[in-house]
Amino acid sequence: MPRLPSDGTVFHAIACPTRRALLDALANGERNVSALVDELDVTQSAVSQQLTILKSANLVEERREGRFRFYRLRAGPLAEVHSWMQRYREHVERELDALGRVLDTLGDA
Repeated sequence: MPRLPSDGTVFHAIACPTRRALLDALANGERNVSALVDELDVTQSAVSQQLTILKSANLVEERREGRFRFYRLRAGPLAEVHSWMQRYREHVERELDALGRVLDTLGDA
């Protein structure tokens, strides 16, 4: 039975460009909030809010060290997105092949 959409789903988590940017930053290694704020040029409040959503989707893991919190990517849940997208790969490839054939008939203009 398919899951009903909720705020804790991976699909919801990656729907926001800021959250995707956070995931991209964390793909380069563990970061604290200050580093993420500097890297993404967004407010600390926004980063904290988006990290909470990413944590609820199990895409981010938090580690405390003294007064700092460090975050790291947990890419495993993205397998659900990859699996879903695989269903559409053949369709996209057919469309791209058709576009390529059209462009080939145009030649060099």
